[in-house]
Amino acid sequence: MITEATLSTWTAPSSDTEKDKQDRAERMIRQAIDEHIPFKACSLKVYAKGSYANNTNVRSDSDVDIAVECTDALYWEEEEKGNRRQVSAGPYKGIWTPAKLRAELVLAMQKKFPNQVDTSGVTAIQINANTARVNADVVPCFSYRYYMENYHRDGTKIFKTNGISIANYPLQQIRNGRDKNNRTNYNYKKCVRILKRIENAMAQESKFKELPSYFIECLAYNCPDYIFTRSTWTLMLREILSYIYHSLEDEPNIDRWLEVNECFYLFHTQQKWTRQDGRAFAHAAWNYCGFK
Repeated sequence: MITEATLSTWTAPSSDTEKDKQDRAERMIRQAIDEHIPFKACSLKVYAKGSYANNTNVRSDSDVDIAVECTDALYWEEEEKGNRRQVSAGPYKGIWTPAKLRAELVLAMQKKFPNQVDTSGVTAIQINANTARVNADVVPCFSYRYYMENYHRDGTKIFKTNGISIANYPLQQIRNGRDKNNRTNYNYKKCVRILKRIENAMAQESKFKELPSYFIECLAYNCPDYIFTRSTWTLMLREILSYIYHSLEDEPNIDRWLEVNECFYLFHTQQKWTRQDGRAFAHAAWNYCGFK
């Protein structure tokens, strides 16, 4: 059985050494962008996102995700036609197309990281790790706004190289994760790290398939706050796994589970995971921990 002492060690974030490597990767990517002359004529926001920014990453998932958001152009959509009441100055006619932004980012990264840039992915430009820094994914994107009847959501629009575009809400993920952590006496993120370390250990020992780190984070996010206020990590983990397993048995008509950003449902036909994946993970983790 996994002991309370072990669970306590699993609550910790990346080590100081690993954190230094993550910070170095982010810093060098920012330098690459600052040094790239064509970007002097482009308004960019550069920021960390995902587990690294949300401080829920563990050593096996220590890659750094960096968004490079072009704010010169605003892409938008409406929930229903007519929701967008503001009148813009007209369609964007500048040079910063999705292809142009990606191409210039590739050049900037290749200059800063010779022979270490992998452009084979459809979404991110990957910077391979070395002894001084971790792997990093650089994600080109544009400012994005989704209009609803009485308000709008700001996010980013990502254009993949396979012709598919997706909306993303990284800042909402950070804000909501931080708020839940504050409500739970800072135990939520510690429990997310426990779950990720259990998933990593099971995958490494071929006792369960590998699941996306973000999915594990979302499973924990949908557990009630009160679970994270139990007196021991063992009690918290037991209740988290039990709640996930039993709650995902049937598709609810109301109170559907959400991603951490609270902008998308966690389960739908376009997702990489299913309710069954969540239940299977909870069941496998329960057995792995030796719970009865």
